[in-house]
Amino acid sequence: MIDHAVLKPTQTERDVVDACTLARHEHIASVCVKPFYVPVTARLLKDSGVETSTVIGFPHGGQSPEVKVATATNALHEGATELDMVINIGALIDKDYATIEREIALVVGLAHASEAEVKVILETGYLDDAQKAIAAQIAAAAGADYVKTSTGFGPEGATVEDVRLLRQVVGPGMGVKAAGGIRTLDDALAMIGAGASRLGTSATATILAELRHRRGEE
Repeated sequence: MIDHAVLKPTQTERDVVDACTLARHEHIASVCVKPFYVPVTARLLKDSGVETSTVIGFPHGGQSPEVKVATATNALHEGATELDMVINIGALIDKDYATIEREIALVVGLAHASEAEVKVILETGYLDDAQKAIAAQIAAAAGADYVKTSTGFGPEGATVEDVRLLRQVVGPGMGVKAAGGIRTLDDALAMIGAGASRLGTSATATILAELRHRRGEE
């Protein structure tokens, strides 16, 4: 249930290669990379059971729906099987809900036609609880597969409270991804306990090492 993130501005192809090696060895859910690195990631993960994930509208969500669609189209063509898209945060705060639903529905339509999944990033650190709930409801109505807390580059990462809220809003039939600030096994377990079905982190090796150590003690 881990999406291993390789999204820092300074990370290079070497980091992507190392991430794919780790992902294949640990059989994690996906490797999430910047769009530029989708082709190499898809090649390295071919037939591994690990998904190739990339980001759309990252990290601030301010692109037009048409730009997000173009990015998604290219990513799917190059081998992405999961898309993590950031909503237009300003439009949400403006209560321009039609724009939010349209951009999500357009990307979801493309992805599902290619048998790919979409995770909608709300960037919860900028929103109050009412805005989080509305955004999650819109994502669900537009057909997204997951709602996701954060990019990891906003003012706040995932919190137990936000994960619990999102799970309550979308119910058991939709995925909830916690991302941002998940660095330890205890962080991961807290998010799972709150209702997360997927975790986004760059600390995969550390978390799995802690898990093995703890199991050894038990």
